[in-house]
Amino acid sequence: MPIYRDDVVAWIKSVAEIITQNSRYLTELDSAIGDADHGTNMERGFKAVINKLPEISDKDIGTIFKTIGMTLLSTVGGAGGPLYGTWFLQAGVKTAGKMELTLADWTESLEASLSGVIMRGKAELGDKTMVDALTPAVDALKQSITENRPLSAALALSADSAQKGMEATTPLVARKGRASYLGERSAGHQDPGATSTYLMLRAAADVWKESA
Repeated sequence: MPIYRDDVVAWIKSVAEIITQNSRYLTELDSAIGDADHGTNMERGFKAVINKLPEISDKDIGTIFKTIGMTLLSTVGGAGGPLYGTWFLQAGVKTAGKMELTLADWTESLEASLSGVIMRGKAELGDKTMVDALTPAVDALKQSITENRPLSAALALSADSAQKGMEATTPLVARKGRASYLGERSAGHQDPGATSTYLMLRAAADVWKESA
């Protein structure tokens, strides 16, 4: 079974809810190594997205993603706006005109998102950023296609891989972003961007498992 347009809308609603529920936690993580605003910024952005959904929920998936990207760009402060905006804008390019997504479609769109985020933030794997969660998530999806895994199993593996990547940021010394100014003192703290990325991908696995 594919991921239908309405499934994508349900995922976005779930992401907004989960970000709101974890807003304080994300901000606490950011207070240790950043500007202490990641949770509040992401919550504000996804509240704006929810307000936009009635206008776009009957459109194709690409249009939905592009509109979300533009909304996040204009409402999420700090580095989060450009990075998460890029995530959805790039996904929108790959899903233009589509009303449903196969596992290969989702993998291709998330890989495009990763490439866009890397280009925008100039970050690499191991720099202690959202890339550390997004990269293994994409790799897990690719592996799942090679191994012919069902959609639900692929999404779960992707979320599990993102979680491991997120947890692996804790001992790292940040090399990009606000946290990099702390040098060695950034070690010992989980990256907030990797955390919100994981939460979004876990939501996808939970919401879309019924599509499998």
